[in-house]
Amino acid sequence: MIRTGDEYRESIRDGREVWIDGERVDDITKHPMFKPIIDVRARIYDMQTDPQTRDCMVYEDGGEQFAIGLKLPRTQQDWHDKRLATDEIMTDIGGVVTRVGDETVGEMWSLYDGHDVLDDVDPQFSKNIENHIDKVIRGDIFHVSANTDPKGDRSKSPQEQDPDMLLHVVKETDKGIIVRGAKYETAAPYSNQAFTKPTIANWGNSELSDYAVGFICELGSPGIRMICRTGFVGRGSTEDYPLANRFDEVDALVIFDNVLIPWENVLFYRHTRAATFIRSTLHRYSAFAFVQRILRMSDLMIGAALFNVRQTGLDKQPAVQEKLAQLAVYREGINAHLTASISSAERSPRGLLMPNQSLLYAGRVHACSQLPNMVHIARELCGGQICVTPDVASFRHPEIGKWMEKFYSINDDWVAEDRRKLLAFARDLLNSDYAGHRLTFQLFAQAPPFAHLAAVYRNFDWNESLSHAHKAAQLSDTVWTDSIATDSSVGQLFSSSKKPQS
Repeated sequence: MIRTGDEYRESIRDGREVWIDGERVDDITKHPMFKPIIDVRARIYDMQTDPQTRDCMVYEDGGEQFAIGLKLPRTQQDWHDKRLATDEIMTDIGGVVTRVGDETVGEMWSLYDGHDVLDDVDPQFSKNIENHIDKVIRGDIFHVSANTDPKGDRSKSPQEQDPDMLLHVVKETDKGIIVRGAKYETAAPYSNQAFTKPTIANWGNSELSDYAVGFICELGSPGIRMICRTGFVGRGSTEDYPLANRFDEVDALVIFDNVLIPWENVLFYRHTRAATFIRSTLHRYSAFAFVQRILRMSDLMIGAALFNVRQTGLDKQPAVQEKLAQLAVYREGINAHLTASISSAERSPRGLLMPNQSLLYAGRVHACSQLPNMVHIARELCGGQICVTPDVASFRHPEIGKWMEKFYSINDDWVAEDRRKLLAFARDLLNSDYAGHRLTFQLFAQAPPFAHLAAVYRNFDWNESLSHAHKAAQLSDTVWTDSIATDSSVGQLFSSSKKPQS
């Protein structure tokens, strides 16, 4: 049931309304701003049948082949296979892309775990999520996630301002619900469907129930228009900006103008408890693939920095080695959290295998919070030439090219052309408009930093530390009992709450 790249391209030629730079796009697969990233996604599809890569990209079930990235995780080996497939993709394409499906489909698995929550309202909702998970796997669908609303004035409730600032239901029909509002979504213009869900943090007010809605949105549906930010493609030559011109993942404001969502696509509706559940567990699985991509980004930073210092002999200096070691510690910290989260994985309420939640979320905090510092260290190691080096046209010019050759050649191993390529790559990775955009994206793509820490707070087993301190300080049993009661009152999800053994 796996698709080819051409089949994917054809699937998004569905008449969808996409705008960029004030113009409507006729064929998104051929538009210069979208074609490079669509070609990358098509290549990922084609890797599933390429003899060189297919063994790590697909799995068999009942004599048919399916994408490993979309497989429901039930064993540790499933996670090892997913990790290997993602690494193979990033190596094959020569860069890092985030929104290609495997990183977002996991959000539906979180809702799958919440079947008891959905059954409180309508058992059909939990059946819908099962059907859609199966549909994504069997159809090899490019599935993304729509979360963030424009929000408007956050000091006011939605009813006190334009209600469309938050996506909401305006009408029920026999065929389904009618929704209005907007969402920001990366990759929506060139994906098949989006799991669309609310972002409100506090659902204590029942008046917000019209906003407590989650559904699968077919992105070619009537009434949807996507207004995209200007892309980075074309701001310089591919040789001067090799990453921006190949891997720019275009973001869009997706407007829902009275869009019909069929009942079979509705996953929950007018259910604030379900909205609370999905917000608290949304990244239970998807955080793994997200953090793994930051690991691969750190590999690129280390490689670019190390090549730069080795070509000039600076890698022998202790001060330089210290900075390289900082990058290595950062990289291995991410690697350790990912590896440990698989080794100590946990069963979900529905029987899936979750990466250890405390370790995974702690790894996400480590990866995201330290990323700006690591980017700056890599900039230091690459030196000032990443911001002062002329473009490729100067190196190729018949008159001035000889001077570029003279001053950018270091030795027989590092000639001007390789030096130029490395500096152009490092500039685009660390110092360009695209680099700044990617850094901000990584900080907020799954949630803002405070939400990352909140996830750790909710999933860390505080009782182990309390038990150790309780015994060491020889505190009374009453203190322990009161502490457990306090933990329960704030909704902590402890795996153990029994009295410590004296």
